[in-house]
Amino acid sequence: MRAEFTVEPFEAGRPGAHVLAAVDAARGCGLEPEVGPFATQIVGSPARVTEAVAALTAAALAGGATRISITVEQG
Repeated sequence: MRAEFTVEPFEAGRPGAHVLAAVDAARGCGLEPEVGPFATQIVGSPARVTEAVAALTAAALAGGATRISITVEQG
């Protein structure tokens, strides 16, 4: 399973604390995020990815995110 997420507000090349919190939360779930210029991708088992999506959403919001966009693909 793959999930891609964008945490806002964002400034290209300078991720804020809310973005880093989301990335760290995904790492805390045993995944290694691939951070891109506008979005971050995680890949893993369905259980691991859904756990990470919940954790990164909570962490980003607690860190001051105003919007989180998430796309999940299975297959």
